[in-house]
Amino acid sequence: MNIEEFREYCIKKPGVTEELPFGPDTLVFKVMGKMFALCDLNQFDGFNAKCDPERAVQLREQYPDGIKPGYHMSKIHWNTVSTHGCVPRQLMQELIDHSYQLIVSSLSKKVQLALKEMSH
Repeated sequence: MNIEEFREYCIKKPGVTEELPFGPDTLVFKVMGKMFALCDLNQFDGFNAKCDPERAVQLREQYPDGIKPGYHMSKIHWNTVSTHGCVPRQLMQELIDHSYQLIVSSLSKKVQLALKEMSH
């Protein structure tokens, strides 16, 4: 997965915006104002995505060279996923989807309803 594919996959989801809140080098994707994925624009060798803590540990054990605790993030709730071949593309997309869903499920019912209306 290259940076263009990563961006396209993230931005097509309902309610998603892209921002540079940490400076010009870090691209952040948010759903309804809450961060669910981010990457380095200068050296795209992976991305950070939120993950269920138990699943995060399992994934790190299953892909020790490809999935690590989130770089500069909460090591419990975020993973850094390598895009250099050791993690299957389908799993990368699934992890982006999982992160998006975790954030959506944490939104208030009112915001979730507004998001649902956007996706129709």
